[in-house]
Amino acid sequence: MSRPVYLSAEEHKQVSDAVAAAELHTSGEIVTVLADRSDGYSDIALAWAALVAFTAIMALALFPDFYLGLIDSLTGNWNAQWSAGALFAIAGGFGIMKFLGTWLIQMWPPLKFLVIPGPVKGRRVRARAVDLFKVGAERRTHGRTGVLIYLSMREHRAEIVADEAIAEKVSPETWGEAMAQMIGHVREGRVADGMVAAVNEVGIVLAQHFPREEDDQNELPDRLIEL
Repeated sequence: MSRPVYLSAEEHKQVSDAVAAAELHTSGEIVTVLADRSDGYSDIALAWAALVAFTAIMALALFPDFYLGLIDSLTGNWNAQWSAGALFAIAGGFGIMKFLGTWLIQMWPPLKFLVIPGPVKGRRVRARAVDLFKVGAERRTHGRTGVLIYLSMREHRAEIVADEAIAEKVSPETWGEAMAQMIGHVREGRVADGMVAAVNEVGIVLAQHFPREEDDQNELPDRLIEL
């Protein structure tokens, strides 16, 4: 399955230009990443399939007459005498069908991401953002002033991760306006505008605490990274 394309080449340039413009006023370095998803969530799909299968078997155990009567009516085998082995086989087959069916319908991404609990999405988006930050921005600037703006489309979540020099001066709550600006635009389908708005807000904060010095050099790429 191919990954959706969220931004055109022109929109990529729009975000990259916003980063370059913001960095004219600060020694901080801004990295932008747009991801389709932050995790495959195979374990969550497996958990849902197992839960549905277990629930189905329990329902069969609690209401055997109903389900056995349903099987009899479908097969035309009225008032059949079921052996213990046959009952176990029915229960096992019923559970397997439910497990496979639940697993298969979660192959459709909109449904798969709909049933993932919000806290799980939040934790994995944050973990992915931190991992990318460590690889691409952490301690890669002279003054340790890198900031990652991360947007994960499937989860409808965003994160801002800052290097230690910035974290010492700027509380996580300060990035709230940048997050609000970004999410507001993205909800309206204007992903590039959302990224640009976040870049502008982050640039303002960085300029206040880390104004650009005369000998400042661009240490990290300005281009938007799309994963």
